[in-house]
Amino acid sequence: MKYSATRLHGDLLMKATLLLRSSIATLLLVSAVVANAQMNPAWTEPQKPFQVYGNTYYVGTKGLGSVLITSKEGHVLIDGALPVSAQSIVANIRSLGFRIEDVKLILNTHVHFDHAGGIAELQKLSGAKVAASPPTAKVMASGEADNTDPQFGQLPKIPTLAHVVVFKDGETLKAGGLAVTAHYTPGHTPGGTTWSWKSCEQDKCLNIVYADSLNPVSAKGFLYTDPQRNPNGVQQLRGSYVVVNALPCDVLITPHPEFSNLLEKLARREAGAANALIDANSCRAYVQASRDKLDKRIAEETAK
Repeated sequence: MKYSATRLHGDLLMKATLLLRSSIATLLLVSAVVANAQMNPAWTEPQKPFQVYGNTYYVGTKGLGSVLITSKEGHVLIDGALPVSAQSIVANIRSLGFRIEDVKLILNTHVHFDHAGGIAELQKLSGAKVAASPPTAKVMASGEADNTDPQFGQLPKIPTLAHVVVFKDGETLKAGGLAVTAHYTPGHTPGGTTWSWKSCEQDKCLNIVYADSLNPVSAKGFLYTDPQRNPNGVQQLRGSYVVVNALPCDVLITPHPEFSNLLEKLARREAGAANALIDANSCRAYVQASRDKLDKRIAEETAK
């Protein structure tokens, strides 16, 4: 079938328009990410990857966590940082002697662009399965935060994912010889998840916790004490504090490593304190710091 010149011109114009719209959307996403990264330079600052303990490795940037758990049968990766950070995570994995193609499962703490933005690219490069809590899976499918998120309205979209497996609270997910347990910890986001597993060196095994962000951070105008907009937010955070506080926790990692003083502890270990990353009180201290921030936030809101 032959196209007329007019029809051909129309088709080309439509394709050009769609391409332009796609390019503009991509530029807007990149611009938003770059703007936020400029506000937080550590988010994109390179960090040499390092062994946390046993088969657990830190492969994120200086300001955004990403954790690799390895086995001979395949690896698990938690968090993907910013979209622009996916390649640096891949490079960190390779510099440790592992392959992104051997990552079989990708998980997430919470679905903000600075922790989930790179997951779509990492899934594409690895072919891994992505699993998430129900609220997180919904955002991954749409690319846009739900209006129940305290930071709704100021969050850039993330690249969407077509296939996400949903897990239940307390479910243990397995990949190769690895087993990682999900603990719902909502409040910072509706679908926030904390992860726990064991890593061993010779005959000594430690409980590793990658605790989700628990801070009451929000968009301007949002009130945690608003019974209409946020009827369960305070209760969710307080419930999440109980969950993380009760976890066996020898080593704590957080999506923003400064919240667990991870890189400071690493510096002490490199200076000769062999067990600097090991602290059985670390989860409780993290919870207490977050609880103090919530109490302060509630006091400020109710005083108005």
